[in-house]
Parts: sequence; C-alpha cells; structure tokens
Amino acid sequence: VSLEAGILQPSCMEQFYSAPAADTVQQLLSIPEAAPFPEPPDPKTSSPQEYLEYYVFPVLLPGMAELLHRAKKEKCFERKRTKFIACDFLTEWLYNKNPKRKDESFTEFFSIPFVNDWLKDHPRPPIPLSLLLSEEEASIVIQSFWRGYRVRCDSEIQELRQWQKKLREEKNIIKIVKEFWTKQEAK
Repeated sequence: VSLEAGILQPSCMEQFYSAPAADTVQQLLSIPEAAPFPEPPDPKTSSPQEYLEYYVFPVLLPGMAELLHRAKKEKCFERKRTKFIACDFLTEWLYNKNPKRKDESFTEFFSIPFVNDWLKDHPRPPIPLSLLLSEEEASIVIQSFWRGYRVRCDSEIQELRQWQKKLREEKNIIKIVKEFWTKQEAK
C-alpha cells in the first residue's frame, strides 16, 4: 500500500473495495483453527496462551458478549450517560458463571461478599435522579413542570400572587407568626 502525504492513492483504494481473489479466499478457508486441548493443561505450569485459551476466554468471551447485549438493551450506544455500569454487570456475570460456583444460586452484585467489603471502604456517590428515571417518568416530570410554569404565567394567577405578596408585607404575617410561637413557647 503506498501512502503519499497520509492519503491513500486511488489504485490502493481499489484493492480495499474489490472482492478478494479466489486463491486468497481458499487460503483463508484452509487455515486450520487451533485444536482444543485434549485434556486441561495444568494451570500452574501451562503457558500464558494455554492458560488464557483454556481457563479465561471460555468464560470471559461469553460474558463480554452478554455485556454488549445488555448495553444495547440499556441504550448505552444511543446516549452519552446511562445508569448501566458495565464493570458491575461483568463482575456479577463472571461471579455467577464461575465454574467453582456451578450449583450455587444466582447472587446479585451488591450481595457478592468481596463487593460488599470493597464498598464498605469505598462508598459510591448516589446515582443522579436523571439516570434513575425511565423515559416515561422523566417526561412526566418535565411536563408537570412546564404545565406549572404555564399556569404561573397566567395573568389571573400573577394577580393572585401579587395580592398574596402585598398581604404578607402589609400585615407582616411572618412577624405575627413568630410572636405567636414565642408566646406559645413561653407558656
């Protein structure tokens, strides 16, 4: 591939977009895949590649696939911020899919013992309400605020509010209420 000033030449671009030659396809198809291990390798003496391929990837890769499905369901690819925490999901998934816990029941994230211990020493800030509300609940909050704003803009309501403000100032209701409670406490 020839690059000139960081730009692909048209002849090179044709190679990328054209269909591969028949012999290239045949070579790709004839590449043998790594054969599975006949028996599990010893985790303490196996090579890093064998250890990853036999002990880590069979559990981690399905977990990552499930993580992507859940992230899509939680609309993480559509929004900048969501309540979905990928590390929490993956921790819970891996904990529950651990081969050593085959016969045990499902454990939620905050019930996992090491998570509880960690959160005691490192508490999390609360999740903002904007992330906890569903789209429907958020729309109800926004609509109720807007309706209240429109009502407060009504001329009759404005007149009523001005009258209440004037009444408070003239009669000094706050002072009267304070004096009342002071007398009550003195009794």
